[in-house]
Amino acid sequence: MTSATSKYADFESLREQAIALRREGLSLRQIRDRLKIGNNDLLNRLVKGEPPPDWTKRPRAKDDLRDRARELRLQGMTYDQIQLELGCSKSSISLWVRDLPKPERRDPTEQAKIAARKRWDHELQMRDAARRRTKEAATDEIGAMTDRELFLVGVGLYWAEGSKDKPYDRREVTIFVNSDVDVIRVYLAWLDLLGVARERLRFRVMIHESADVSAAERYWADVAAIDTGALGKTTLKKHNPKTVRKNVGESYRGCLVISVLQGADLYRRIEGWWKGIVADAGVRLG
Repeated sequence: MTSATSKYADFESLREQAIALRREGLSLRQIRDRLKIGNNDLLNRLVKGEPPPDWTKRPRAKDDLRDRARELRLQGMTYDQIQLELGCSKSSISLWVRDLPKPERRDPTEQAKIAARKRWDHELQMRDAARRRTKEAATDEIGAMTDRELFLVGVGLYWAEGSKDKPYDRREVTIFVNSDVDVIRVYLAWLDLLGVARERLRFRVMIHESADVSAAERYWADVAAIDTGALGKTTLKKHNPKTVRKNVGESYRGCLVISVLQGADLYRRIEGWWKGIVADAGVRLG
């Protein structure tokens, strides 16, 4: 009897110490090391009824994920479906929902569709990664361009996208229109290389009337490094309600039109440069 009483007194004394440490904010591991307790069952009995400190709890984001997994399980989703929805591991899902009833067995064709979707998603990720690697390697191949390389790029760029003189419409003017900001920047660098002073350039925006015109004007003014007040009058394209346009949304900013004042001589030189490139290409083709 005396031995039993002594053991009870020792347990209560140890419990008081364990509870005090728990309330100070110590974890179970810290209490175990502090009190030299080697038995986990005894440790749990000593702190029974005492909530763990907040810092030992799982992150809230994980709790939210767990709650969502349980909701989806109650809706009848399988582990594969929950994994596709939440992007977490099956092992975690199993721990979170193992106390919930299993959903009814699915049609094998549906299971096959889920598996196929997972394989396809993985395939798409692999393809995207391969695309990125190819593009990054190609970018590195260019390196720093020489002035001549930029000169030739600019000639080809203008002849593809710039205004051209036609036998039925004699206009020797240098006007370039494009919606791609990178193309615009290369073209401006090319004009700088040719020594065309910025004072000779005139800028204006061309855009559908249903778009955010003011935002587009600010965007292109930043690209051209000018104030919006220096832009010419914006050309608004009339909207045809019968036409389904794909160039919509915040990313749509219309086109920037760049004109070179007194650009007839420059145009003639561009045309001549292009004919020189074509002639050399013809020689190479034999």
